[in-house]
Amino acid sequence: MKATPLAIPDVYLIEPRVYSDERGFFFESYNQRQFEAMIGKTVAFVQSNHSRSMRNVLRGLHYQIKQPQGKLVRVIAGEVFDVAVDLRRSSNTFGQWVGEILTAENKKQLWIPEGFAHGFVVLSAAAEFLYQTTDYWAPEYERCLRWNDASLAIQWPIDGEPVLSAKDAQGKSLGEAEVYD
Repeated sequence: MKATPLAIPDVYLIEPRVYSDERGFFFESYNQRQFEAMIGKTVAFVQSNHSRSMRNVLRGLHYQIKQPQGKLVRVIAGEVFDVAVDLRRSSNTFGQWVGEILTAENKKQLWIPEGFAHGFVVLSAAAEFLYQTTDYWAPEYERCLRWNDASLAIQWPIDGEPVLSAKDAQGKSLGEAEVYD
C-alpha cells in the first residue's frame, strides 16, 4: 500500500498494491498495521457503510459536530468525485477542500480524518461506495455544508444541478456552519 498526503496533508490518497493476471485480481483493501503506519496515528473503525447512487447524485457535504467521524472511503462499482473540506478552525487549511476521482478500476481510497466534511458526486451511470468510520452515526449531531457554497468554490465535475436529498439541499454555507475548534 502507498499513502500520499494531499494538498491538505491530513487527508491521504491510499493506493493498494494490486496483483492481476488472466484470472482477475487480488488486493489487500485494508491492513490496520500498514494503515496506521502510513497515516501516523492509531485508528479503530466501528461502523461500515455501503451506498449505491445513480449518476449526478451528490451526497454531502456531511459531518458530525460531536462524535466526529474519520472515514476511509472507496468505490467498488462505478466512479465518483470525492471531496473533503477542512472544518478545523485552528488548522492552516481551514475552509479548504481536496477532491479525488475514485473508481472501481483504480481501487484508490481516501482517508478523511475527524474534523472534515465529506461528500461525493457520482460520475458513472451508477456507483457503489463503501466507507468505514471511526465513530458511530449520530443523527442529532449530523450537519451539512452547502455543496455549492461560493466561499468553498468546489469544482464539481458535473454539468447542471446534482440530485440532492432534501436534507442536503438545506446545507449551510461555511460562514453559517458549526465548525470544530
